[in-house]
Amino acid sequence: MTHAVSAASKGDAVKPLHNASTADSYADLPFLPAGGVASAKGFKACGIHAGFRADPKRLDFALVAADQPAACAAVFTTNVFCSAPVTVSKEHLDGAGYGIARAVAINSGIANAATGDKGLQTARQSSGIVADALGCPVQEVLVASTGVIGQHLQMEPFESGAPLAASALSAAGGADAARAIMTTDTKPKEFAVTFSGNGLGYDGCMFTVGGMAKGSGMIMPNMATMISVITTDAPVAANHLHEALSKAVGISFNKITVDSDTSTNDSCFLLASGAAAPQGAACMQPGTPAFDAFENALCTVCVALAREMAVDGEGATRLITVNVAGAANPEDADKAARTVANSPLVKTAVYGHDANWGRIAAALGRSGATFSQGNVAIDIMGLPVCRKGLTVDFDEDEALRRFEEPEVVIDVDLGVGNCATTMWTCDFSHEYVTINGDYRS
Repeated sequence: MTHAVSAASKGDAVKPLHNASTADSYADLPFLPAGGVASAKGFKACGIHAGFRADPKRLDFALVAADQPAACAAVFTTNVFCSAPVTVSKEHLDGAGYGIARAVAINSGIANAATGDKGLQTARQSSGIVADALGCPVQEVLVASTGVIGQHLQMEPFESGAPLAASALSAAGGADAARAIMTTDTKPKEFAVTFSGNGLGYDGCMFTVGGMAKGSGMIMPNMATMISVITTDAPVAANHLHEALSKAVGISFNKITVDSDTSTNDSCFLLASGAAAPQGAACMQPGTPAFDAFENALCTVCVALAREMAVDGEGATRLITVNVAGAANPEDADKAARTVANSPLVKTAVYGHDANWGRIAAALGRSGATFSQGNVAIDIMGLPVCRKGLTVDFDEDEALRRFEEPEVVIDVDLGVGNCATTMWTCDFSHEYVTINGDYRS
């Protein structure tokens, strides 16, 4: 069975676009086996059941702590209905997005968002309870929550759980921490990579960047329901951490969408202990090979975590990668890719194994990106389906076969410039409606 043939498709075989992912350059480091948020030197983590959830077997409180006060940077949701923990963590970083921190404490089950002054008081009290358990100033504890919006957190789980968590901290606790922050996630998300300091001014040093994240629904970060904590033992100053984190978030977490809903609680924390460098070693400086190597490791971890969130979207059966090239500017590239990735019609077509490129073209046309339809080319899973805005002959049976792959790649060339971007999303299945229809029950 073949699709109808247009004049645009007659003659020689049409060559696939083979667009490169804009994240490909950050995927050249191998991941550590069982690596995660506590893989870097100078950090410990744990996940425990503190009582935020009714099921005693479900971990619901995570703590990531540095052995000593560490440089810290963070980016947060831009949602006006931001949660109380977001507000308090911003306060503890003096509104600058970076500073010094000792720990990040995260509860799951209740988001502590849309909870007014009482929610703010709870967030501040909880950070104080954790600070007391760790023996550090309250300003050095950052907090995050995830779960149902509009419900108030009780203090008892913090009061009993914080001391237990502090005593449970270990270098092997990253896996439990990653599980404790899950809500509708089907699996924990954690990665770590290493890079050598040889030839970079840190000969004999091996540096690690590791992190964890949660996110499955209400996912279209705009910040810099996702929460991520990343650690490194590289020596990096807090202000430069913030620059690196903002860049990494821009090509990773801010390039994913599950359902186009930006959470009230999005938070991404990055802490640097410097523990893998000799005592007194200088911090890595932007513009140097050492800092470039650190940024590469950070981006590698962030992209991996972001892709895991997209593939674990609520009810998802396929990861969808949208590569847009040929845009007039970066903004248009993002508009085009984001609109395709958010389209319910595109996402349901992928779920139904339907190579319906017209839905992709329609999404591009309403994206606000500047282009002429007569210049547009579209591939689905390496199969050319549209050239010069017109249909291309393709084998429907081959398309069905390729839809069995766990990742469906959509390549688009707008034909008006040299700018490109990559977005990740997932398909929409019947299960997505079931999960979100029953979320509070």
